[in-house]
Amino acid sequence: MATYKGIQGFSIQNLSADPSNPIEGQVWYNSTSNVWKVEELTTAGAWATGNSMNTARRSLASSGIQTAALGFGGYDTANTGATEEYDGTSWTSNPTGLNTARRASAGCGTQTAALGFGGYTTTAATEEYDGSTWTTSPGSLNTARYALAGCGTQTAGLAFGGAPPPVNTGATEEYDGSTWTSNPTGLNTARSGLAGCGTQTAGLAFAGSNLAATEEYNGSTWTTSPGSMNTARGLLGSAGTQTAALGFGGAPPPASTAATEEYDGSTWTTSPGSLATARYDLKGAGTQTAGLAFGGENPGGVTGATEEWTGPGAAVTKTITVS
Repeated sequence: MATYKGIQGFSIQNLSADPSNPIEGQVWYNSTSNVWKVEELTTAGAWATGNSMNTARRSLASSGIQTAALGFGGYDTANTGATEEYDGTSWTSNPTGLNTARRASAGCGTQTAALGFGGYTTTAATEEYDGSTWTTSPGSLNTARYALAGCGTQTAGLAFGGAPPPVNTGATEEYDGSTWTSNPTGLNTARSGLAGCGTQTAGLAFAGSNLAATEEYNGSTWTTSPGSMNTARGLLGSAGTQTAALGFGGAPPPASTAATEEYDGSTWTTSPGSLATARYDLKGAGTQTAGLAFGGENPGGVTGATEEWTGPGAAVTKTITVS
């Protein structure tokens, strides 16, 4: 007769705490909580509510991953330089904020090596974060703007789109750790309030100005993707890479949305998992399977609401219910 060990290759264990790295299909008994548990892969993505930011705000910038994210700048009743770090559970405020308080800026990099640039009041200022302090870079954007998007790292960043008054721009610039260089080939569709993710040589730009258009960057040229978002919008959050992206929230007229979509490198698919708090002007971090959404605004006002995304195919621990 077949046994669980024979099928799965390991025994059912009696443990006082959940294992730190369970394997798909692993079953164990947690003797502390007196429940059976199993590690399985999700079939559909879903958002789970986390702890809110200490400073509720919209129009902020971000960097990092779901368990080590950074949120900075933004606006409530005035522009702020407030900086907060997320550890996968809670936000911690850093007493050292941005040197130039601003909203509608862009960011990229990690929690301990972040880059912030642009913003409103219309600025070209660039700052670097080392995990504790922001330092103003001598290299400013060539095109001062706000409501732009960015991706990449602190030493290989990419800035694109935005609104230098009085019109939207498709301007694209690359950062090498000290200097921004303008690329003569900008976005095919100039826009502001767009989202971005990926790297300096494999970037993704989508939505913005209540559009659905998506473009891919190869390090020199933007190419319009045949795959447009299903819900046209602007001021949305994003996470992921050029071939595995996540877009969520935003503001298609006349109101904010909770809609979440996934991009596979050619096509956007609407997920059945929507944000618990519909909002626009929010920010995101992480990957397509482990994303983070925070901040923003909706008809209820400015929010610091935080939600964690677990995408299809991600491993999760489930409690086995028995009668």
